[in-house]
Amino acid sequence: MPIYLYEFIQEDGSDGETFEWLQGINEPALTEHPETGVPVRRLLTAANMAGSWTDMKATSKLSNKNLAEKGFTKYVKAGDGKYEKAAGKGPNVISAD
Repeated sequence: MPIYLYEFIQEDGSDGETFEWLQGINEPALTEHPETGVPVRRLLTAANMAGSWTDMKATSKLSNKNLAEKGFTKYVKAGDGKYEKAAGKGPNVISAD
C-alpha cells in the first residue's frame, strides 16, 4: 500500500503542516484527518516504493553475504595497490605488485 502525503488546510486557506498516511491505492483521497477531523488535502509527490531500483534494495543486494551466496567475490581497496577479500572465494589479498 502506498504512503500518501497530506497537508492540513488552515482557516485562511493557506498551507499547513504535512503528514503521511498509509492507504490503499483504490481508496479515495482523505478530505479530513481521520483522527482529528481537521480538513486536509492530498499533495502530489513522486512515488517512493521499495523496488529493485532503490538505494535501500541495492544496498541489500550488494551486501557481502548476498554476493557470496550468489557466487561472486568482492574485494575492498586496502591501500597501496592492495585489495582485501570481503566476500566470496578466492585469494585473501590481491596486490598490484
